Order: sequence, then structure tokens, then C-alpha cells
Amino acid sequence: MSIQNTNITEKVYKKLSIQVSLNGLSFCCFDTLNNTVISFSEVNFATVNKNSKIEDLFADAFQNHPELRESYDTILVIHNNNLSTFVPEPLFDENFLGSYLQYNTKVFETDFFAFDEIANHQMNAVYIPYVNINNFFIDQFGAFDYKHASSILVSKVLIASKNKDEKKMFVHINSGHFEIIIVQNQKLLLFNSFDYSTPEDFIYYILFTAEQLNLNPENFPLEIIGAIDTESDYFKIAYKYIRNVSLIDVENLRWNNYFSETENRKHFILFNS
Repeated sequence: MSIQNTNITEKVYKKLSIQVSLNGLSFCCFDTLNNTVISFSEVNFATVNKNSKIEDLFADAFQNHPELRESYDTILVIHNNNLSTFVPEPLFDENFLGSYLQYNTKVFETDFFAFDEIANHQMNAVYIPYVNINNFFIDQFGAFDYKHASSILVSKVLIASKNKDEKKMFVHINSGHFEIIIVQNQKLLLFNSFDYSTPEDFIYYILFTAEQLNLNPENFPLEIIGAIDTESDYFKIAYKYIRNVSLIDVENLRWNNYFSETENRKHFILFNS
């Protein structure tokens, strides 16, 4: 679904991107004439009543942030959860979306499934969006586009791998789960999501995945994306066991906004939307 003003006199040349999870939301407004981020905010639900309905938490966010109630030419909602997978185009059938997810997550007959086409890469991201959150946004906006966070993330790292023949691992850290993506010259070799609670969980899954793809920790490069810095226990343990580990370079992303390197790394998906 999308909102598009066809009358050019009604255009406001602004786009709203909202990334949503059960832990909160973050959003930014783009100036579409210059493709720059002109405002950004983040709302964390960690400090609110655990018994609150998610719809009420989002309603409070809309009440407290007037930017969410302004007019936009385009609105994109980004669902951030670990309920997604990628399917090559030759194996993809829109009528069997749930069957692709049953191998890495628990699915039910009542679940609603969606997919994003990954342009120019002959594959689709299949996922379970937050239906109740989508319904809330329908009441607020009427119509909008929505995608899964992994669709944006994987698309960006595939583009960055063009003409690079070595296998490269990317790790994207979320609260409670992280994604491992391995690419080679615009080919997706692996995508998976892992739950974690300690640095030991984190490095175990990275090393286990590397072993499955015959990647030597002495050789393969690892770039980390998300809310992390070099003083983090998660970075330190990765640095201990993997020789070539670094934080992703976001200088090319920062040209379109005035936020810090840390903020661009943390909100890499949102700012790339």
C-alpha cells in the first residue's frame, strides 16, 4: 500500500519512515528533493507498564510526537523482528509463504505472511509483519508502504559487495537478537537470525556459522552494524576471536544527515530507507 499525491501542487516533498518493534519505534523525516534526513526521534517502551497494549503505546507516541501527524507524500513502515527468511526467485511461490518460515520460526495457521521483492537480486524476503501495528497505522494514515528491516539491510550489503570476490560477514545487532549475513560479489550466501543474551552467545553463533561455511577466523572480514562501539563487550569478544573485525563504515551514509557516526551505525536501516 502507498500514499502518493498525484497533484504536484499538493506535494510537500517529505517522506516518513517508521521502524517498529515490540520494544519501541524510531522514525525519521526525509526531504525528498535533496534526499536528506531533516528530523529523527526514537521512542523506547522499556520504561512503560509491561501490561500496556502495544496499540496504546503507539498512540502515546503519536500524541507526544507531532511530526508523526504531519502530511507526507510517502510513508514507509519497517517491521523489525526475527521472523523472516529469504527465498530464491526460482523456488518462490506466493501461495506458500508460511512454508518458507516454518524451518526457522514457529508459525501458525492464523499468521499473516508478507513478502518483499529484493530488486535486481532474484529473491524475496518472506516475513510475518506486526498485523496489530499495521492496523493501527491504517487508522492513522489510511495507506502506506511496509517492508521488513532485513530487506533493506540485505539489499544494502549486497550492493556494497559488488565486484568483491572474498566472502564477507556482516552482523546486525538488535535488542535480543542479531542477524548474520554472508555475501560474496552480490550473492547472498547466508542469512540467519539468532537470539542472544550474553557476549558468549554472540560469539558462539558467529564462530559456528563461520565453521559451517568454512570461513577461517584468521582470514574472513567481519563488519558489525547496530548499537555497538569498540568499548562494547560484544565488540571486544568478537575482536578476541576474529582477526579482521570492524564497525561498518557509515561515512557514505552520513552525507545526507547531520547525525553522529554512532547514530548512523545504530539506525543504519532506518537512514537507508
